[in-house]
Amino acid sequence: MHLLNLGILAHVDAGKTSLTERLLHTAGVIDELGSVDDGSTTTDSLALERQRGITIKSAVVSFPLDGVTVNLIDTPGHPDFIAEVERVLGVLDGAVLVVSAVEGVQAQTRVLMRTLRRLRIPTLVFVNKIDRRGARDDAVLAQLARRLAVPLVPMGRATALGTRAARFLPGLGPAALDTLADRDDALLAAYLDGGVPEALLRTALAEQTRRSLVHPVYFGSAVTGAGVPDLIAGIERLLPAAAGDPAGPLSATVFKVERGPAGEKIAYARVFSGALRVRDRIPFGDGRAAQEGGPEGRVTALGVFERGTDLRRDSAGAGRIVKVWGLGGIRIGDALGLPGRAYEHHFAPPTLETVVVPGPGTDRRSLHVALTQLAEQDPLIDVRHDEVRQETSVSLYGEVQKEVIQATLADGYGLAVTFRETTTICVERLTGTGAAVEFNKKDGNPFLATVGLRVEPAPPGTGVGFRLEVELGSMPYAFFKAVEDTVRESLAQGLHGWRIPDCTVTMTHSGYSPRQSHAHQGFDKSMSSTGYDFRGLTPLVLTEALRRAGTLVHEPMHRFRLEAPADTLGALLPVLAGLGAVPQRTGTEGTLAVLEGAVPAARVHGLEQRLPGLTRGEGELETAFDHYAAVLRGPVPERPRTDHNPLSRKEYLLNVAGRVTG
Repeated sequence: MHLLNLGILAHVDAGKTSLTERLLHTAGVIDELGSVDDGSTTTDSLALERQRGITIKSAVVSFPLDGVTVNLIDTPGHPDFIAEVERVLGVLDGAVLVVSAVEGVQAQTRVLMRTLRRLRIPTLVFVNKIDRRGARDDAVLAQLARRLAVPLVPMGRATALGTRAARFLPGLGPAALDTLADRDDALLAAYLDGGVPEALLRTALAEQTRRSLVHPVYFGSAVTGAGVPDLIAGIERLLPAAAGDPAGPLSATVFKVERGPAGEKIAYARVFSGALRVRDRIPFGDGRAAQEGGPEGRVTALGVFERGTDLRRDSAGAGRIVKVWGLGGIRIGDALGLPGRAYEHHFAPPTLETVVVPGPGTDRRSLHVALTQLAEQDPLIDVRHDEVRQETSVSLYGEVQKEVIQATLADGYGLAVTFRETTTICVERLTGTGAAVEFNKKDGNPFLATVGLRVEPAPPGTGVGFRLEVELGSMPYAFFKAVEDTVRESLAQGLHGWRIPDCTVTMTHSGYSPRQSHAHQGFDKSMSSTGYDFRGLTPLVLTEALRRAGTLVHEPMHRFRLEAPADTLGALLPVLAGLGAVPQRTGTEGTLAVLEGAVPAARVHGLEQRLPGLTRGEGELETAFDHYAAVLRGPVPERPRTDHNPLSRKEYLLNVAGRVTG
């Protein structure tokens, strides 16, 4: 039987989890439908998910069709939990994008479809809630075509919209032929010759859907079940089966990590080739670590997903999604065995952060341990601990995520916390090129090391590159590695305390004191270089190079789309200008004015609060991160440092422990 790893994605409240329940019920996996409102759904297993009625963590559940076993992955719809969606994308064979027939295309709908198209993941569209008052079919279809700008193939039409009697009537109309013939010469030739057989049309539909060239659209209701059997038929016939060589070398990717009842780590992984077996000893880590002999672990147990539950198995082959026990140091994005599909970031990183404040009776050390464990499950919360101020901060996508962290710490760890005001995360970019060098035993250098570095700007999105202009054999490799690792770590805090995400760092000078010893005695640390010397000196050299290059703080900017009654435009434009928003396109759609442009991320919340009053409650705002822009006016945003402050040589040398005396 074929396998299909299927993602269910949507904007929040489009009915994604309800559709998952209906699919499981229709397939015979569950006897009764769960309810999001009652907190009884299969995939929302966390107490917090049941309380809030939203999906927070991705969940896997399996159901059988006639010729396919489907591993269905229910993902969060709320934008604050987009990181959960991101991790799932790399393991999917196909997807169902759920859209509400009442609300239509929403902000997250567009973000998700753009990403699915970029990754060429075959996707079906399910327009849900046709039984709800205000449901639309043709209008939503037109909106899908206009706002998603993708080729769509309607698989039928809806009847009795807005009532419990709403139904889906399957059938390919003329629009399907037009869309498919545009991408299939044989189909176009048959059409010009006077007729296209139904079998040829459906063959072309399956082929183009599997190549992510077109997207079939179904209408229905997860509540009543209308249209769901037709969607299931589409899942079985139109989406591709999982690929992979079961006889090849082991290659799997971890997309989720959770902790079991005893605190043990459980990794969720997609097997792309080969097989995992209980008691196997396997290498794991990021792509480079796996190739260079990184950590290894012994698999103590395996779970696979079948008929709505996970079952223990001795082995699991290519195409499977598995739960793996026994790999203590495992992290999200790690490869098991040979590096396979690289883990990529498809969405923007968090642009907000807050300081976590311990409540009465909450131990700071316990809080730090708990937050570190939460970061294992969601690395993008990026826990930063400030030893000087004894403060811990976390990165966020939004305020709902903050509430979830607070509730998780209280319920899961018994820790009461509050938060300081949420602030925006900026970055620093180099404005020029700078170089610095410190020589061993010269000019007050207390470290037994020579390090020279040159920093140069790199285009946004290219990351940090590290190069050598010195001979690799001029000193032990471990010292070069210490410099590179320290450079990457130190670039997390630039001259103003913000991360420098894109630059090239070149090592221009190197030198060390060879291993020395006194007569009849062992190795003398005071006379011989160690990795400590290079780790201690590098931040000072790098900071001086950054000073000479210069940096400029950039703040995150969101692109926005705002729809509002045309007669409110006069009141809106001055407010947008006051918030630093820059409209780049203005148009009309009927009686609505449509504005698109960019606004500082720090001002989005203020715009959301003022919009109802300015537009009589009729304005709709859609925003998403777009780029970073230089802060050229007003005070430069500063971020408190959490390191030993290499900006001040005296303070740094006093704070760095070891042989340094000042």
